[in-house]
Amino acid sequence: MGNKKQNFARFGVATKGWVYFLIGALTAFAAFGLGGQKSGSGNALDFISQQVFGKVLLLITAVGLIGYVFWRWYQAFFDPKGVGSDFKAIVKRISYFISGAFYGFLAFSASKQVLGSGSEGGGNSFLVKMLDYKAVAIIIGLALLGKAIYEFYQAYSGKFREEVDEAGLSQKSKQLVIHAATIGFTARGLVVGIMAFLMFRTAFSASSEKVDKTQAFGFLQNEFGSIVMGIIAIGLIAYGVFMMIKAKYSSLSID
Repeated sequence: MGNKKQNFARFGVATKGWVYFLIGALTAFAAFGLGGQKSGSGNALDFISQQVFGKVLLLITAVGLIGYVFWRWYQAFFDPKGVGSDFKAIVKRISYFISGAFYGFLAFSASKQVLGSGSEGGGNSFLVKMLDYKAVAIIIGLALLGKAIYEFYQAYSGKFREEVDEAGLSQKSKQLVIHAATIGFTARGLVVGIMAFLMFRTAFSASSEKVDKTQAFGFLQNEFGSIVMGIIAIGLIAYGVFMMIKAKYSSLSID
């Protein structure tokens, strides 16, 4: 049974990587005038749905995202890596739970598209309404800022190497993992950091707007140009590649 759970979790991690790969690729294509569009997770789901056998692919994606939710919540509640129960550990386990909840919402969105309910709905409207409350926007902004700092820590501490079993990798493959992770976590940190800035801007202005990766890429393009946006989008492709490698070689401890 443990092996089946591990495979489900690995499929979930790989699916997250695939979604990030699409986000980066679609945005990079837009940046370099090759089609595509500035994208977030919702746009990636829309792209999948428009392909041949789109609903089948979307259903597979939804199942994969549920696998990622399973892994994150397993980490949160069962602590397979022995994180512990001190304050720092509790914060980390809460972050696992929140991450799982986010991808659970994404899986729900994918399922709605499979059933023909569309990708937009009350969920986004509810989130936008919640941002009318300054305190909520500030709390989300602080959480995003903390996440951005952690992404940079992951990139330059090399801590991500603990998540990959390198014993089965050649030296060339190890270098690929290191470069993909360093570039990927850096790009993700930049995007999340910009999202934090946009959230704080929303909190201290009269307007309320949805803040996601699409808006972050729009900010990058407006302030720094399409080339910079494209380079950071390529970084998210690298993050997606790392996650897919991690899915195969990570030592997921599930009983």
